This record gives sequence, structure tokens and C-alpha cells, in this order.
Amino acid sequence: AYKNLKKHGIEGLVAIGGDGTFTGANLFYDEFGIPVVGAPGTIDNDLYGSDYTIGFDTAVNTALDAIDKIRDTAASHDRVFFIEVMGRHSGYIAIQSGIGGGAEMVMVPETSTTIDDVIKKLRDGRDNKKTSSIIVVAEGDEQGSALSIAERVKVETPKMDIRVTSLGHIQRGGGPTAFDRILASRLGLAAVEGLMNGEKNVMVGVIDNKITYTNLKLAISKSKPLDEELIRLTKILSI
Repeated sequence: AYKNLKKHGIEGLVAIGGDGTFTGANLFYDEFGIPVVGAPGTIDNDLYGSDYTIGFDTAVNTALDAIDKIRDTAASHDRVFFIEVMGRHSGYIAIQSGIGGGAEMVMVPETSTTIDDVIKKLRDGRDNKKTSSIIVVAEGDEQGSALSIAERVKVETPKMDIRVTSLGHIQRGGGPTAFDRILASRLGLAAVEGLMNGEKNVMVGVIDNKITYTNLKLAISKSKPLDEELIRLTKILSI
């Protein structure tokens, strides 16, 4: 790769991707010194150094559209639906789509939720005359997949009609939202201008709606916690 860059007179790289892309870009810079600026493109929104990553908003809206449709059938048939969304190490898609979709519970890797917690939430809902429920599960939740969780809950609540839907890779495709298109345009321009201004081995991001540059090593090594206010919000709205 280095020889090809030199052959074609390329003096810098804009690397678009997530943790894997930036790990490779960081190694490439360390070994050959080619200036690299990363543009965060991952639906998981899990990179430190940017409030939002390209693709995240589109994935959330895709999940939300599916949740809205599933809620219709959940309500009409008095069913409990466990809906699995992407997020092996990050609950950003789950928590935002869960809030937007009015989920009764959101299960994410960043917080601990037991099967007993789920059962209690569902039983409390039935006691309050709630005939249907939506529980959004991030694929990386510590209790396992939505299917595994649903099977264990079913054992303790045999009278509830429980169904499972895994949204899968539809969250990774489709036309981007306006927010994502504008974000990608802003970050792309900032990446090129960063290279022109001497930035190297950094990731461009947006924090508090301002363009920022974060060292690539920091972007891929430092964890990005969920917003505690969002976690609190899900609990209040699910009552």
C-alpha cells in the first residue's frame, strides 16, 4: 500500500470507517508516516471523539420504523415482542430507537438487567392493564440474544404471547437520513482541510456541533459511555 501511494504521488489518506479501519490506519501511520485523518463511519456510534458517527442516525431510524410496525401487531394481538438491534459493545442504537419507539424496556451492554427484572416489568405492565409490550435488546447485552432472553422469560410467564424479531443487517443499508448526509459532508470537508493544515494520525469528529480532531489511538482505545440522561429517560418513559 505504501509503495502504491508513493507511485501515484499520494501524500495523505482519509480513512472512513470504525475501530478496525482506524486500527489499521494507525499502524500504517506508525510504520510509514503517511498522514492519515479518519472520518468515523460506523452505525454503532461507539468511537470516542465524536458525538455522532456517519450511519448511526440512519440505523436508528431504520430500527425505529420497524419498531413502529411491530408495535401495531403487538397491540392488536396482545403480544410481547423482544426486538434485537445491532450493537455488540454499544447500546446507542438500542437506547435511541427504544426511546423513540416507546419501548417498555431497553437492554444494553452498558447496564445490567436481569431476567427477573424483565419478568417484573412485564407483570407490572399486565397488572396496570397494559396488554402489549416492546422490549428492545442490543445484540451484545450481557443476558444474551433476544431469542435467548425471550425463551427464559417464557418459562416464567407461560400465559404471555411472546415473539422475537431480530432486525439484523437491514440496519446497515438503505438511503441515508438528511442528518447523516450533512454529517458526512461536514466530516469529509474537515478531513481534507485537516490534511491540508498539517493534521495527521487523527480522527475528525463533531462535539457540541463543532469540528474537533482526536488522536487516532485515543479514538479507538478510549470507551464512549452511554449518556446517563438517556438511560434515566428510558426508565421514566417506560412507566
